[in-house]
Amino acid sequence: MKIILLGAGQVGASVAENLVSEANDITMVDTDADHLATLRDRLDLRTVCGNAASPSVLKEAGADDADLLIAVTQSDQTNLCACRIARTLFNLPTRIARLRSSDFVDHPELLSLDNFAVDFSICPEQIVTDYIRRLIEFPEALQVVDFADGALSLIAVRAFEGGPLVGHPIKALRYHMPNIEVRVSAIYRDGEPIIPEGDTFIKPGDEVFCLAASANIRRVMRELTHVDRPMRRIMIAGGGNIGLRLARAIEKDYEVKVLEYDKRRAEMIAIELNDTLVLRGDSTDENLLENENIDEMDMFVALTNDEEDNIMSASLAKRMGARRTLALINRKSYVDLVQGGHIDIAISPAQTSIGSLLAHVRRGDVVAVHSLRRGAAEALEIIAHGDEKNSKVVGRAIEDIRLPRGATIGAIVRMEGITEDSPGRPTVLMAHHDTVIEPEDHLIVFCTSKKLVRQVEKLFQVDFSFF
Repeated sequence: MKIILLGAGQVGASVAENLVSEANDITMVDTDADHLATLRDRLDLRTVCGNAASPSVLKEAGADDADLLIAVTQSDQTNLCACRIARTLFNLPTRIARLRSSDFVDHPELLSLDNFAVDFSICPEQIVTDYIRRLIEFPEALQVVDFADGALSLIAVRAFEGGPLVGHPIKALRYHMPNIEVRVSAIYRDGEPIIPEGDTFIKPGDEVFCLAASANIRRVMRELTHVDRPMRRIMIAGGGNIGLRLARAIEKDYEVKVLEYDKRRAEMIAIELNDTLVLRGDSTDENLLENENIDEMDMFVALTNDEEDNIMSASLAKRMGARRTLALINRKSYVDLVQGGHIDIAISPAQTSIGSLLAHVRRGDVVAVHSLRRGAAEALEIIAHGDEKNSKVVGRAIEDIRLPRGATIGAIVRMEGITEDSPGRPTVLMAHHDTVIEPEDHLIVFCTSKKLVRQVEKLFQVDFSFF
């Protein structure tokens, strides 16, 4: 695809890195010439220095024959204007905008073709907030992502010594949980992927990815890892966009404290929040943490704009007795370095939110994309179209589908009870070797490496006779 990417910040750079690796033709636009030069040296892309909402700049970037515009600058106004200009002057087919303000979500008519002409909008801050909220709900998990509008969940957990299934083969799952269907999609041991078979043994320290109906997730986790008592007390370091969104989302269900260094910001969020205690202070201040009983906190979440502060404060909180710690870290190399030590979970906001963008770039009818293991792996929800004549998937048993090695079909979501008046209800089916794929099934495909994604997309594309 020929893609114009507006904004070379953390989100833009992460998107560029993912898309360039998939042989797309990328042109990046930003006002910072030095930063563009750095990215151009590192990635195979073209750059244009200028205002992303300028018609002449968009023309220079190739808007006349581009397939996709992704506007992810820091300014909502710039992103919206760029989409409108791309539609009006260049008739650019698909336009995606990053919108940080919730005002536009509350008034979707503003994004219609007659107004700002935005086909899809994303809010990385809200995506990260929802992601952290799920980790608070399932504190033992390393990652929790949903498919099929929440009917199905994929969780990653660290297997621990003494877990009921640890030291046993995967096929023992059916005896431990005879009434629950679960699929182990992948195992990572010492950082290397293992394709799970029935006779594969789970060892302590393995990173295990499991698919199950969302209602059964807790039961599955008990088989693999130590299930702690539920979270009750949460301390959030940083009252920025994500910190405020998270506090607002969880304050009714948990006892929440927010630490914010800036006086004006602290006063503002204290007014915004109803059941949260807002404290002004430095999250790396040992005395402050001690006075606020950090040793009684179930989770310490470091969400400031300074990743070094997040690493320091989360490490300090863990050393002082916080039960679990999470830190927001922009640099991917830092994430791999610190996770698993004093910091239980390290999150890269760009990697967490990129799946929403990738779903619109993937070939085939892809409903959802989740970036896993800090971008190394991917899970896709993809719809099987066509019939036996024009599809390589529909009408075939899973064992007959020629998936590339390292890609597995973990589950199928099939809509049942469809009528003229009802869209039907989703039924979750775990994938077995003899399961036959039906038209319009939603398949959850796990790829242990991003390099496999292109082959999976090609497999799901229908022949021209379908059209």
